This record gives sequence, structure tokens and C-alpha cells, in this order.
Amino acid sequence: MQVLLAALNAKYVHSALALYSLRKYCRQVSPDIAIREYTINNEMLAVLGDIYRTRPDVLGLACYIWNIEATLALARLVRKVLPATAIVLGGPEVSYDPERVMAENSAVDYIVQGEGEETLASLLAHLGAGRLPEGIDGLTYRRGGAIIAGSPRVVGDLAAVPFAYEEADLAGLQGRIIYYESSRGCPFSCQYCLSSATAGVRFLPVPRVLEELAFFIAHRVKQVKFVDRTFNTRRDHYLPIIEFLAAQDTDTNFHLEIAADLLDDEVLALLKAAPPDRFQLEIGVQTTNETTLTEIRRHNDWPRIVANVGALRDAGNIHLHLDLIVGLPHENYRRFGQSFNDVYALRPHMLQLGFLKLLRGSGIRRTAVDHGYVYTDDAPYEVLANNYISYGEIRKLKIFEEMFNMLYNSGRFPATLDWLIACAGGDAFALYEEIAGYWEKHDLHMIAPGGKSLARHLDGFCRDIIPEQNAICRQFLKFDTLGSDRDAGRPEFLPWDGAEWDEAKSAFWRDEPLVRRYLPDYVFTSWREVRNKHHIEIFELDIPAWLNGRQLTHRQTAVLFSRSGGAPSWQSVEPDDFLKGRAF
Repeated sequence: MQVLLAALNAKYVHSALALYSLRKYCRQVSPDIAIREYTINNEMLAVLGDIYRTRPDVLGLACYIWNIEATLALARLVRKVLPATAIVLGGPEVSYDPERVMAENSAVDYIVQGEGEETLASLLAHLGAGRLPEGIDGLTYRRGGAIIAGSPRVVGDLAAVPFAYEEADLAGLQGRIIYYESSRGCPFSCQYCLSSATAGVRFLPVPRVLEELAFFIAHRVKQVKFVDRTFNTRRDHYLPIIEFLAAQDTDTNFHLEIAADLLDDEVLALLKAAPPDRFQLEIGVQTTNETTLTEIRRHNDWPRIVANVGALRDAGNIHLHLDLIVGLPHENYRRFGQSFNDVYALRPHMLQLGFLKLLRGSGIRRTAVDHGYVYTDDAPYEVLANNYISYGEIRKLKIFEEMFNMLYNSGRFPATLDWLIACAGGDAFALYEEIAGYWEKHDLHMIAPGGKSLARHLDGFCRDIIPEQNAICRQFLKFDTLGSDRDAGRPEFLPWDGAEWDEAKSAFWRDEPLVRRYLPDYVFTSWREVRNKHHIEIFELDIPAWLNGRQLTHRQTAVLFSRSGGAPSWQSVEPDDFLKGRAF
């Protein structure tokens, strides 16, 4: 019996861990199992043709909020061209309302509910033997004209699930994110999350986890993203894993979703001492509103979060990704602005604004009427309004989010944005809200501006709001353009150095002993190499001093930008070094 497991991923860079885990577990009863991964952007008839080429006896399709409509459409197409193929759905989007899914989709034969390894293995054993799938836990199926509904199932002994990946898989996964789990379940009961639908946490044995992580390291995987709902749930589980990963000689990055308030001083010290970019931490704050936290059954120790995130940010070796959710109960537009300012003050490298999804099976969906929720009928069931926030305000925050991702989360304009927030009296939400208004006024939310265009639009905002300081704004934009790791070229409207500085710059780069005070490994080879790796620009303001906490002064300042060490870096050049004693 030939089995094909397939998924429509959101992006090519993603991969579907569930398929690999199901394949490995189910091979004990059905050896001929293949995997095919597509994306929601693939042409549907091309996907159909690829599936038809294999002519599977059983087709399993993974269903999530980002692919459910396309997956159901695919199932209908497969039924037309492969009428004898048994079509099995699984995944969170079909696990909690399977009778409705099957009633509305005659192409679907079976739905595997919850964690699917044991259920799918039993189903394949029955189908392979020609038996009806009676008495299988976690399965919804058709019997005659009736739909026989099961209930979501969990795997009790996680150690019984084998390692998902094989040597041959890694060639097809090269350059993509590889997902991995060392535990299932979550100790918390957040009502917006499907993890609240199951109780308890199950862990893989630590020695096995270390062995499997060593497999990824040996194969030079670019990034391993743990799907553990809260990685640092149990100290005796996660601490040995962090110790092991921190000690490895590897360029592999490990993405962990953690609760920052559960980190103790020993773990903090270990993380702060880890090699740069070894870890990437995602921290779901969601809100700082205590009334909201109580309603969604979540607890945040905010002072501890502030202290721990601040310590990690100061260490500078770990990418910090923090999350907020728009549309939670009891949080109106202005109170969300306070949550935003609270989290923004922690200066994460990325601050993601998510919009509440009322997921099937979640607690918040069951109580949606109590809070007056209005949300989209189809996946992803995103909030449109509730008793606390209107659709008009949600729409404003949508534009806010798009603009914020382009300006802050892109990392393009850190100095300019800091300066603009200072001009706004320190209220980051108010500043970004005002920029979002400018974005909408000029229909920028309907396009995706590139790097040069973004700088021009930010310059236009400055001219509109603080025209008397537009020259200062352009100095900051020039600084960020040179200091960004996004090489989008130099916008022509900015005040770049003229030819009058060429002689001084040439003399500086030819004086190797002098340059080595700033770049210890510098050796002059060619002007082309100098231009590719380094640049000196003159600013009318002492921006480096301002970024280091001093007052912004009008003073010509030479700044050396360098790309020779990977990420761009900058440093001030002493006037005496640059101009050989001559004043600016």
C-alpha cells in the first residue's frame, strides 16, 4: 500500500515536522510512505499533477489555519482524478470540529484528531488489511451514510515516537528552517492557544534530545526551530540542552520559545556567555494588562520579564523576538498602546504585533459571545472587533503593524526612530501611530516600499511633522543608511559628502598604522576593497555621542562604517586622526 503525506506550507523556507514524524512512526505498519511539501503559493493544478504522478492508495493532508481552504480544495480535486485514493486529513484545523468538516467535504474519508502518530498507524494497519477502521481512538470516519466522530488524542509516551528525520531528508531541507520538538504540551492554559485544549507536558529523554541535536549540528543545518510551546518549562530538562548547545562548535542557530520570567540567574549567565547568534529567543508577552491576563488565564511576572530581557539585550549575543496580541479581552486601543510602550522599552530586535485568532478548540472561541467578538468566518478566524476595540481601531493597527515591520523590525532605521521618539516626548506608540497616519494618507499601506523609498517616506514624514528639524532628520537617515545591514543603496536626496573630502579620506586609508587603531587587521590592498568594506562619512551632528547617551550637538563628526566583520559596525574617528591636526 502506497501512502503519500503532503502539506501546503505557508512559505518555501518552512517545513512540516508533522509529516516526517508521522512517516517515521507509521513505517512500522506501512513501509511505503513518501512525503511531498508544497506551498500555498504553488499553482493548484501543478500540485494535483504531482500527487497524481505517485497515485497513492492513501493521501494524508496536514491542515492548519494558513492552508485549510487550499487543502480542502486540493482534496476535492484529488477525488476527481484519483477516486479510489483514501483521503485522510489531520492537524489542528480539523481536530476540533471534524463532523462539520466531513459533512461539508464529501471528498474526505478520514480525519485524524490531535497528535496523529498512533491513530494514523492504526488506520493504515486497518486499511492495509482491508478492515473497517472500527475502534480507533482519535479518528472520525464514515460508516454507511453516517459520520462516526472521535475526539482529539495525545501520545502518552513521547519517547515512543522516533526521531523524525533521516539522512536523506536533509538534502531536500537545505536552506530551510528545520522544526524540532523536545516536548509536547504546555504548563499554561492561555485561552487563545490550542495548547490549553490538552493538559500536562510530556518530555523526550534528555540524552536522546542531545543526540538528535548533534545530528543537526553535524549536518550544518542553518536553523533549528524548537516547536516546544514553552521550552523552559522544566529546568532539569531544558538546562542540559542549553548547556550542550552553548558548548558546540557550530554556526547552527537554535530558536526557542520561552517564558522569560522563568529564567533564573544561572541560566541567564549561561545564555549571556553563549556564542553570538547561537540562540534566538521568542518571548510571548501578549499584553501587560493584568485584567486581560486574568481573563485569558495567563500570568506574567512583569518585573522579572523586564529584568531578564534587559540582561539578555545588554549581553548583545542573542536575537530577542517579543510578541504582543491585538484584540484580547478588556484591552482597548489606548491600553494596547500602553502594552506596546511597555514592551518597546525593552528594545527587542523584533516586536511582532499579532492579531487574535479565535481558533477552533480554543477557550476564547467558546466565550466569544461574552466579549462581543466579531471575526472572520473563514480561517484564520482573525478578530475584527469586540466590546473593547472597534473595527476602525483594528484597521488602524493593521496599518501600524505593516509600517512598523518595515521601519523597526527591518532594523533599517534605529537611530532615526530613536531620535523621532525623543522628539515625541518618549511615547513610542504615539510616534508610530502618527507615522501610520502618514502612511495611510499617502496610500503607502497599499504598496511595499523598498529601502530607498522607505528613507524618502520617513523624510517626508519629518518634513510634514517637524519641518524645522528636517535637516537633522536627514543626518540621522544618512547615518542609518550606512549603518544598516540592508544594502539598498544611498538615497540621492540625502546630504552625502562631496569631493572636498576625497583628499583627507585618501590620506587616512593610506596610513596603515593610523587605520589599525580603528581596524586592527587593516592592510591597504586596493581602493576597490576599501570601498567594498569601509566608508568614512562626515556628519554635521555628533550622532555617535548622542547614541551613547550624551546631548545632540552640532559638530562635524567623521564616522567610520565597516562591513568587514559581518554585521555593519561604526565608530567615531578622532578629528586629529582624520585631518592631521586641521580643524573641521
